[in-house]
Amino acid sequence: MSACALCVGAVVLPFALSTDAHGASVAPFSAAVTDQDSRTAASGRTQSLPLAPLAADRALGSRKAQGLTQRHVQPFALLGVVWDDPDAELGGRVQVRTRAVGASTWSAWRDVAAHGREHAPDPATAEHSARRVRGGTAPLWVGRSDGVEVRVMPAEGGSGGGQGASAGRSPAVRGSGDGDGGGGRTGRAGGVATSTGTDRAGPEAVGAVADTRERASRTTDRTPATRPRRPEDGHTATLPHGLHLELVDPGDLPATGDAVTPDAASVPDAAAAANAHLAPAGATVIPARDRDGVRDGVRDGIRESAQGGSRGSAPDGKPYIGARPEIVTRRGWDADEGLRERGFVYTGQVRAAFVHHTDSGNDYSCDEAASIVRGIYRFHVVSMGWRDIGYNFLIDKCGTIYEGRAGGVDRPVKGAHTMGFNNDSTGIAVIGTFTDAAPPNAAVHALAGLTAWKLGLSGADPQGQTYLTSEGGNLFPKGQEARLNVVSGHRDGYATDCPGTRLYDKLGSVRDTAARLQGR
Repeated sequence: MSACALCVGAVVLPFALSTDAHGASVAPFSAAVTDQDSRTAASGRTQSLPLAPLAADRALGSRKAQGLTQRHVQPFALLGVVWDDPDAELGGRVQVRTRAVGASTWSAWRDVAAHGREHAPDPATAEHSARRVRGGTAPLWVGRSDGVEVRVMPAEGGSGGGQGASAGRSPAVRGSGDGDGGGGRTGRAGGVATSTGTDRAGPEAVGAVADTRERASRTTDRTPATRPRRPEDGHTATLPHGLHLELVDPGDLPATGDAVTPDAASVPDAAAAANAHLAPAGATVIPARDRDGVRDGVRDGIRESAQGGSRGSAPDGKPYIGARPEIVTRRGWDADEGLRERGFVYTGQVRAAFVHHTDSGNDYSCDEAASIVRGIYRFHVVSMGWRDIGYNFLIDKCGTIYEGRAGGVDRPVKGAHTMGFNNDSTGIAVIGTFTDAAPPNAAVHALAGLTAWKLGLSGADPQGQTYLTSEGGNLFPKGQEARLNVVSGHRDGYATDCPGTRLYDKLGSVRDTAARLQGR
């Protein structure tokens, strides 16, 4: 890698960089930060209820389930289950039913996706090693409710609490590259890695990006060395210790205009300052910018990162990059900046985009999407113990794009979305569950537009492939170099259903559209 610095758009952000106790490069956050273990905040509330053994009944059979019987609670709208050990898999099935505020009847039982480790910080990083980090399910959006019942049932024939796949889900559903989604990832140990796997301060230029098509021809396909352990027949899983039900009230959005008043804009806000070159202080959205304007703004930086300009520049000498889409800022979705950790952590140049679904359900309106983002943020930080929301961007069913993890939408902010491959990547989550349901066209179109712009900042070809070095996971062991599509599904880097088969099947068209939007 070249040691030269890539400053996209020739931006100098108004903060200096420092190094934390683990050696990660961070930018200081000037606003006051509340106690990270607090269960309440001005923009919402989290109720954390310990689960207890349930009496046996016909639905549970002989399994020693844990849960809570029907009870009235403070209002909430999103829920999930967490446990003490972040490296433990649930090894069971989580079901809930809820009662809407003001209603007298209860919903049917609903499954909560037992994601476990797959959406998480990389192993051996400061974020993963923090004492407060816990394992957890995916969050489920249930709408405003004040009654809840939950049962967590160990999997019959499961090893549980260890490395098993999520109950009721295929442990490794991955494309072979022949379908529209296309897995297209292989790996090899040793060799020259194209990602160092270290945290770095700000965008780092790579003087020469290898031609991945040429490299791919020198790599043979292989079966990943590490797969999840499968349960042995005849055993009942043991649930992990410290099971809690987390009930999240995401709070209400401020009245229209509140987020952009002069008083609000004057409050020190490092998250907003990271985007100050793109939108004025206090802005609720980063405005769209046409392709010509974007190309002129980032041309010099792209040239530094492209191999001889052949892959990063069009014949007119300007970069291949899409128009910048409109993006709702953290202020726009009313993030409580006191919840997250101080500072930002950056990785190297973004080489790949991992596509996810939040697996939080599809029963929501577009007006509720900002509340869902706040709920996921609170669940990731307060309940899971992460430094910030895990995703770099989120997209709702109407195609609205939301800024995720703080640090600047055009900077390589290190997320917690694809265990093992959070370095040199960006994570984009479509809000919803797309295992059986098709993703809305508006969301797919927004995904293509966002990847055309974000990947174009670093000269990455959405139709190409790249190499990333694994930080450890259940498909590629730590240190192994993996060949991945530049636009990959989560399941390409980790054995999981995410982003759901129906969304994964759209990734081929997303790549084609993104490349066209870049002008390729």
